[in-house]
Amino acid sequence: MHILILNWRDIENPMAGGAEVLTHEMAKRWVDQGNRVTLFTSSFAGAPAGENLEGVRIIRRGKWWNVQIWAFFYYIFRLHHPIDIIIDEVHWYPFFSRLYAGKKVVLLVCEVANRLFFHLFPYPLALLGRGIEKIYFFLNKTVPALTISPSTKQDLIQEGFKEENITVLPMGLTLPKVARAYKKQIKPTFLFVGRIHPLKGVSDAIDAMGIIRATLPQSQLWIVGNGQPSYVFKLRKRTHDLHLNKCIHFLGYVSEEEKVKLFQQAHLLFAPSVQEGWGLTVPEAAYQGTPAVAYNTSGLRDVVVNGVTGILTDNNTPEELAKAALGLWENNKLYGRFQKAGKARSHTMSWDKTASVAFGVLERVHHTL
Repeated sequence: MHILILNWRDIENPMAGGAEVLTHEMAKRWVDQGNRVTLFTSSFAGAPAGENLEGVRIIRRGKWWNVQIWAFFYYIFRLHHPIDIIIDEVHWYPFFSRLYAGKKVVLLVCEVANRLFFHLFPYPLALLGRGIEKIYFFLNKTVPALTISPSTKQDLIQEGFKEENITVLPMGLTLPKVARAYKKQIKPTFLFVGRIHPLKGVSDAIDAMGIIRATLPQSQLWIVGNGQPSYVFKLRKRTHDLHLNKCIHFLGYVSEEEKVKLFQQAHLLFAPSVQEGWGLTVPEAAYQGTPAVAYNTSGLRDVVVNGVTGILTDNNTPEELAKAALGLWENNKLYGRFQKAGKARSHTMSWDKTASVAFGVLERVHHTL
């Protein structure tokens, strides 16, 4: 089978996130099983127009904001006949491939934007964005859909999708080969890992540290990830205004090896996102013995088992984030239980399972064509 994946980014993109990890982990396994996989995606600075990555053919055209248009023309003139099935990934908007590729389309929906428009844009623009989203959901509500959490499944049902058309993928986890183990820091150390973006709640993590420092004056926060320079500058200024320069460290992008080291050395992971599709950093941290304190939001409530592997806040505020972190820091027995349960759960996550379940859906759709 020749599978075409339409996604706004690929695994090599500096702005790649959990969705790109998921996509690549599935794609390379399908290639290993004898299938052809082509990923059409946007370009980025220094990227070749095409390359082969672990058997997956990657084609890059346009930018993240116009890659859908490029995909349409490339499909019509270059890719139409050899393609058996299309995975149309939704990030705010899909590629609308159902309109030109017919019934060979399967949606991969990591999250439903909905309220996110109103977090990011002024009211008129947010209303327009939400209106366009409702239109594309209406056009695609009969399309088979893959998603990555029960929360997103429920969001899709509320948008008019039939439950029987939605498959929740069991999410996998890449377990790194670690050359050595690192001990926890002597200082109380908190960690944020992810894209530096308003929706990720980094500013709330900074505010929470201001509260935590009143009780734990030696505590520190490591912030790992890239983002728009203007927003990173804004967060650095906030850190300066709160007099937290000496305890909050912006580490930027780090290698996988360095990320594992930080996971091992930190005591707690902060996950204060407005919304997530899944929240891959939570099991990544849990595998390294670091529980999470997270907001009780879509995606995060699926990956954090509240009171078993970590804590979901009662209210999604910096005050509650700080309160939960301090409570767990002071309870060594509970902390140890969270470490044990989190690591055990992370061991059950396999990309092989993810790829197998998704491929089963692709086969069923292909057989009906």
